[in-house]
Amino acid sequence: MTVRAVRVIAEADVIAYHSARHGRSIARSIAAEHLRPDHIEEALVYPVTTETTDHPGGYRGAIDEFYEQAAARLAAHLDAGRTVAVLAEGDPLFYGSYMHMHKRLADRYPTEVIPGVTSVSGAAARLGTPLAEAEEVLTILPGTLPEEELTARLAGTDAAVVMKLGRTFPTVRRAFERSGRLPEAHFVERATMAGERTAALADVDADSVPYFSLAVLPSRIGNPRPPVESGEGSGEVVVVGTGPAGPLWLTPETRGALAAATDLVGYTTYLDRVPVRPGQRRHGSDNKVEAERAAFALDLALRGHRVAVVSGGDPGVFAMATAVLEAASQEEYADVPVRVLPGVTAANAAAARVGAPLGHDYAALSLSDRLKPWEVIAERLHAAASADLVLALYNPGSRSRTWQVGKARELLLEHRAPDTPVVLARDVGGPEESVRVVRLADLDPAAVDMRTLLIVGSSQTRTVRRSDGGEEVVWTPRRYPEG
Repeated sequence: MTVRAVRVIAEADVIAYHSARHGRSIARSIAAEHLRPDHIEEALVYPVTTETTDHPGGYRGAIDEFYEQAAARLAAHLDAGRTVAVLAEGDPLFYGSYMHMHKRLADRYPTEVIPGVTSVSGAAARLGTPLAEAEEVLTILPGTLPEEELTARLAGTDAAVVMKLGRTFPTVRRAFERSGRLPEAHFVERATMAGERTAALADVDADSVPYFSLAVLPSRIGNPRPPVESGEGSGEVVVVGTGPAGPLWLTPETRGALAAATDLVGYTTYLDRVPVRPGQRRHGSDNKVEAERAAFALDLALRGHRVAVVSGGDPGVFAMATAVLEAASQEEYADVPVRVLPGVTAANAAAARVGAPLGHDYAALSLSDRLKPWEVIAERLHAAASADLVLALYNPGSRSRTWQVGKARELLLEHRAPDTPVVLARDVGGPEESVRVVRLADLDPAAVDMRTLLIVGSSQTRTVRRSDGGEEVVWTPRRYPEG
């Protein structure tokens, strides 16, 4: 308890506290030595906790009615000129029952909230471990969240505390396991109180877990998991996609994989999208050494490192996943675990900016002839265009490749009307984003570079301006005309 809290209790006429129907109150037990015989005590006993009720409004109705009645009891003391101290374990406004009194009384009576030490801080102190350091993000989660939501949030954060365990423990434990964070997690029961217990979360029996317990995922900086460097195959390679730009495009799973890695490997431009973390090694390289980069990542994993190979967009779409899996098929890497995590690919990002041009069947092609001859590209363009597919064209041009867009336009005009809409999406999500729609006949190769993606509509793709002079929306109907 804080010194200020002790003083307020000493000055109060009425001491109020919540309890279940058994009458025991943790808040009162904490403050017991400071209570006087002449204190008026108001035990605010919940009519229901987790059990069912026959109240016409159900559980929520019963609890709301209880809070109204409890607030009225405290208001009667306040109206009589008495000072009321409401006891709350932890901090009154942090998942505390007091907040329901506060909402009903604070606008009618002078109110002071005395902050307290939260169970989160108490648990970290008992574990003797930092919760979060530097730029790490600490996430506080109620264990009552659905398992999928818990899993996503645990995968995407640096550090976390999950509260309200008890009967939610099996779900919480599965969420830690599914997010890959179970080995890092700790269990803390009744921190700083009688009956305190700490343990590895993975070792706790679900039947022994009370409501007043926490699952703690502490700082990765303060609690690093070093590579084994044993050659025993304890490392892994995870290929991740950063989406088309920065952190807003990362999935929670990808965030978690990037945070858990001991080493990041990738094209320097993509590595620059990932925040720097203390103790994490970064291995940047040129964009044209994919095979070498893949082998380097796998060699690190053989030595026990947890490696994230960083790719732009989705790693499986014209990106690093293929190079890593091709290298991993060699016998020397047969025992290295390799995972591929999806990301937002450029075609989807560009399509979303203008509406839904990929709403029906479409084909994705790369116009780069660095890894396949132009004759193959032209043949595939003919086939896709004659099938009336919407086309998402990756790698349309660069400083050394300036003619492919013009050739592609000529070829497509053999199958498409001149006014077919074409989306030019450059640097989507980035600081130089530019998205516009032109007619196929007006497509200017000079306006296209390596950071541009083209979406060429089918015969059914439509455009409309939503309001006078407003932005142009593009979509391809899901229903295709018969015949």
